Amino acid sequence: MAQTLIENIALLGGVDRKKLLRLQGEEMARFETIKNAYLLIEEGRIADFGSMTDLPPLNDTVCRIDAQGGMVLPSFCDSHTHLVNAGSREQEFVDKINGLSYAEIAKRGGGILNSADRLHEMTEDELYQLSMRRVDEVMLKGTGCLEIKSGYGLNTEDELKMLRVIRRIKETSPLKVVATFLGAHAVGRAYAGRQSAYVDLVVNEMIPAVASEGLADFIDVFCDEGFFTPQETAQILKAGAKHGMRGKIHGQELAPSGGVEVAVQHGALSVDHLESMTSEDIRLLHGSQTMPTALPGTSFFLNMPFAPARQMIASGLGLAIASDYNPGSTPSGDMKFVLSLACIKMRLQPSEALNAATINGAYAMGLSRDYGSMAVGKVANFFITHPLPSLSFIPYAYTTPIIRAVFLNGVLQASV
Repeated sequence: MAQTLIENIALLGGVDRKKLLRLQGEEMARFETIKNAYLLIEEGRIADFGSMTDLPPLNDTVCRIDAQGGMVLPSFCDSHTHLVNAGSREQEFVDKINGLSYAEIAKRGGGILNSADRLHEMTEDELYQLSMRRVDEVMLKGTGCLEIKSGYGLNTEDELKMLRVIRRIKETSPLKVVATFLGAHAVGRAYAGRQSAYVDLVVNEMIPAVASEGLADFIDVFCDEGFFTPQETAQILKAGAKHGMRGKIHGQELAPSGGVEVAVQHGALSVDHLESMTSEDIRLLHGSQTMPTALPGTSFFLNMPFAPARQMIASGLGLAIASDYNPGSTPSGDMKFVLSLACIKMRLQPSEALNAATINGAYAMGLSRDYGSMAVGKVANFFITHPLPSLSFIPYAYTTPIIRAVFLNGVLQASV
């Protein structure tokens, strides 16, 4: 049985002896570590770990890799991205500099509809090649699990095109990828002024078509001011659930719009954004299975308020953080920078931010039984850093490259 030993690890982080599926409240500050450690991998999964002084005898067939005094940390689990898209929207970036809001750009035909127009003109092969460059980019930055949404199609044919591209990424990339159907990202141009008819299209045509090809793990709705109402969101979530797609909600980004309430009522796995979250929303999440997920890169790029992370954790909730990688509001999939923003702008401790970006991010994708921490039996997704003075250096040095090698499924993918 093939074994790989990572030895001379200055610090092994994200150690998980209890195999918790998520961390909440005070638990989020506990990012367990082992100094002077080893990590043993067998058939792509973690077989053992501990202090180098306790390393058991191993046979000569073991592949030994020297960490050279670097840290070994679980790969980031980015639970909210729009990575499959037709390209950048830098003109809207200039519009924002000139004072236009996200909502104003959308009303002028920009934003999501702009991306949908461009995606319509691309072939599936073109979209796949473009998206795979982004997949490789985030892998080299330490991401090992990735959620990718549709939502730039806004008609049945183009939504299916996006989801087929995501399926190809699943099949050809070493990252663990989950797919989310987001037909209710905005109302397609052909249905302008006929939102209820577009909702009917999503429910009666898109969802059955997606399900018939088994293209999506989850279903998402942009439940917010100017987009879809809680009632429409509930209708779409119910339809998705009938076809085996669990909910994941865009909510409370632009206004307190009821996204949290509908997420909890319908057992959504996560509710994401939360820039306009209220104290009542925090109360509603208690006792639920829904993971609140903050997207600090969005707040940074759009000059919006940041989600109230400290209040959530202080109240006993868990928290995930994700990149929201997309061409309009967050053109970055760099989870290390997301860590830094979580610490600098949302006042998370480095340990809390690391847990939010790993085990809780995995939970928000339904993957935390197998990913998100260093636990015996979990998939061996991790990266080796250059020697670092401390864990806190990672969010502190917010532009400094730290990764020396990336391993996914126990296999070296890249040396940086």
